[in-house]
Amino acid sequence: MKQILKSCTALTLSLGLIAPALAQEPLKELGKGEGELSIVAWAGYIERGETDKNYDWVTDFEKQTGCKVSVKTAATSDEMVALMNEGGFDLVTASGDASLRLVAGKRVQPINTALIPSWKTIDERMQNAPWHTVNGVHYGAPYVWGPNVLMYNTEAFKDQPPKSWKVVFEEMTLPDGKSNKGRIQAYDGAIHVADAANYLMAHKPDLGIKDPYELNEDQYKAALDLLRTQRTLVGRYWHDAMIQIDDFKNEGVVASGSWPFQVNLMLAEKQPIESVIPEEGVTGWADTTMLHADSQHPNCAYMWMEHSLSPKVQGDVSAWFGANPSVGAACNGNELLTDEGCEANGYNDFEKVKFWKTPVAKCASQGECVPYHRWVSDYIGVIGGR
Repeated sequence: MKQILKSCTALTLSLGLIAPALAQEPLKELGKGEGELSIVAWAGYIERGETDKNYDWVTDFEKQTGCKVSVKTAATSDEMVALMNEGGFDLVTASGDASLRLVAGKRVQPINTALIPSWKTIDERMQNAPWHTVNGVHYGAPYVWGPNVLMYNTEAFKDQPPKSWKVVFEEMTLPDGKSNKGRIQAYDGAIHVADAANYLMAHKPDLGIKDPYELNEDQYKAALDLLRTQRTLVGRYWHDAMIQIDDFKNEGVVASGSWPFQVNLMLAEKQPIESVIPEEGVTGWADTTMLHADSQHPNCAYMWMEHSLSPKVQGDVSAWFGANPSVGAACNGNELLTDEGCEANGYNDFEKVKFWKTPVAKCASQGECVPYHRWVSDYIGVIGGR
């Protein structure tokens, strides 16, 4: 809760989404590396072989560039925004619900794509994506993307995998004969309101929700009411991937929204875990490596952005996290991802994913919508039982 309150304060300061940010001048030419590089990243995004020696895309980079990489893991987009507001970092792997906040708050700077030779290899679907491109100006290099899946325990669901998000939103008896009450989890981040809205799009079409991130007052109230029902079922709200894994292994949790990262780690341990994209569809994330406005090591940062777009790194990250690469060449010939990996991770389902974005007051689908600062404060209330 302390983390969410801290993030809410930082959010209030950073929600300058109404006024467009003025683009500062990007770096003109690449110089010598400064010897250090500090990155704010999601868990599993920057690996140096410490968890599994096969997954290491840091060591060679450090040897080749002399830039020593340090990583601060963040559990939510709001935490990433808070850390970038505090400063002291060079890069952040920001999801779509944080990236434009960082642009509007002038916490990240435009990039010079000419200094990133591999820019031309980026998937066209990602190259000019609206979560990192403002008025034709790029504020980062695409990294990887993927869906928020429904992870479940196969022993609880036996031969009947869940088909709907209903198992985490409404009380019901699961195939093992027991209630789901106390055995499910929900994401400890205000963007989870969009998951409730996505569920309501399918089950209460009369609400007229066209975009789970663009909700009028009535639609928003319905989403909060559903989340309050979910509150009576949740055993724990998760934001730490490793704690969620432990809860599935040791605390009797059997179903939750999750990332492919957790699924892959538990499958590697031969845990009774699988995941599914339910019939209502999914929200998801497309992450961008963005350069802090006050980066002290911009040359190392540009070197990392180029390194991160190599087919080898793109494939390795995608294999490790269960994500999809932003460079299509990574889908073939990567030993860890394999030639079937992209299809298995949903590379061809790009249009089906409702990617995270920051809710704003002036929205495209219906003019007036509930802005994100309300999502944050109200979701704190939901978690607190209000």
